[in-house]
Amino acid sequence: MLKKIRVVTAVTFFALVTLLFLDFTGTLHSWLGWVAKVQFIPALLAMHLGIVLTLVILTLLFGRIYCSVICPLGVFQDIISHISGKRKGKKNRFSYSPAVSWLRYSLLGIFIIALIAGISSIVVVLEPYSAYGRIASNLFAPFYQWGNNLFAWLAERADSYSFYSVDVWLKSGLTLAIALVTLVAVVILAWRSGRTYCNTICPVGTFLGFLSKFSLFRPAFDTGKCTKCKVCERKCKASCIDVKNLAIDHSRCVTCMNCIENCKFGAMKYVPRAMGRKEVKPEVAPESKPENESDPISRRNVLSILTTVAFASTVKAQLVNADGGLAEIEDKKRPERKTPVVPPGAESLRNMTTKCTACQLCVSVCPNHILLPSGKLSSLMQPEISYERGYCRPECTKCSEVCPAGAIGRIDTAEKSSISIGHAVWVKQNCVVNTDERQCRSCEQHCPTGAVMLVDRDPGQAKSLKIPVINKEICIGCGACEYLCPARPFSAIYVEGNVRHHLI
Repeated sequence: MLKKIRVVTAVTFFALVTLLFLDFTGTLHSWLGWVAKVQFIPALLAMHLGIVLTLVILTLLFGRIYCSVICPLGVFQDIISHISGKRKGKKNRFSYSPAVSWLRYSLLGIFIIALIAGISSIVVVLEPYSAYGRIASNLFAPFYQWGNNLFAWLAERADSYSFYSVDVWLKSGLTLAIALVTLVAVVILAWRSGRTYCNTICPVGTFLGFLSKFSLFRPAFDTGKCTKCKVCERKCKASCIDVKNLAIDHSRCVTCMNCIENCKFGAMKYVPRAMGRKEVKPEVAPESKPENESDPISRRNVLSILTTVAFASTVKAQLVNADGGLAEIEDKKRPERKTPVVPPGAESLRNMTTKCTACQLCVSVCPNHILLPSGKLSSLMQPEISYERGYCRPECTKCSEVCPAGAIGRIDTAEKSSISIGHAVWVKQNCVVNTDERQCRSCEQHCPTGAVMLVDRDPGQAKSLKIPVINKEICIGCGACEYLCPARPFSAIYVEGNVRHHLI
């Protein structure tokens, strides 16, 4: 019964988290956003101490419930391991292996130092919730969107517009490559060895594993009933049950209840710690390995190999743009910004860098297609704004509604209209007024704050063409001028980010 409850709850959490990353409309986040906010590291960064304390207390009471139920990457490993176990002759494929403690705690130490020092490139790669988010948004979401487009095409043929098609395009080749490497590594390790990634690489798993050593309830042997048949050991996907010594490594146990469910003699119990058998540590010499035991690191060499693979992506979304069906319009190119632009609500570049876990939830939900993962090492895979496909519309606050880590604070539309995230810069040599000697008023007409004004290019001449000047005091950096500028391939006006956002 305990296993069934755990499985149903875990599948529910996993489905809800996955839907958050697949939903490109943003409608589900109003009801399901809480499942992202109860993830351990996002809650910690957002200073939701109540959630963090609740997760710690749950671990101290029941063991690593978070890893087996709430964490989407952990549940994803269970799904892969379950599929692998359905193969003929592979139902009892696990065996006890000693913990690689030096590696686990080294990675945890590196993670904590990076978290405190604000070294986001290390944090975002190791954080489990964000790792799964990148897999879902970069590898699963395109298939979901293609399926939606198929339904939209079929519905249109039936004179129904219940669905609408969406663009499926590559947001970042680097982020896609990292997501793919992570997926391959997790799948291979879970397929072969169950929870190896959780118990060797994941810093959250290591931290909660340390706490679970002191948990009140835990699996334990009933020595009077145990026949040492090793069924529990062979079913343990964490490889933490040593039947020979009747010992359980509770720091690696993810409370999956497999051992209890499969014991035919009732020798495994989930009981308070005081009732459990006093465990004996395996008699293994400090400098020696158990007989016939392979090097635990060599079994994970595949991870090291995969993480060194270099990916070069040349994929580009091909969109055919036409002017009245007569002339092809060249795509816009991204300008080189000295200061990146981050979403309203982020407050500053520093706040974004130190709090964002690069889960890609804001990128997935952005209806204007302006949020892209950064390729810079200092802000690896964290969202930056670019205006080739749209601009930051005043009425949209989707990214601030979904961020679970507090990197983008919650704002309303009134606040957004007064927050300056950047300022426009005019590039004289790109402007069609100078290149084509034709008058253009696009930037002035579309500026929502009136920050762009036109003045005579040739003062004193009655028929002088007019060029834009920008009032930086009232520019909010929405990017409407950059996106709607007719100059190609680079706009004649673009947005430079503000290091710290301010009110106008």
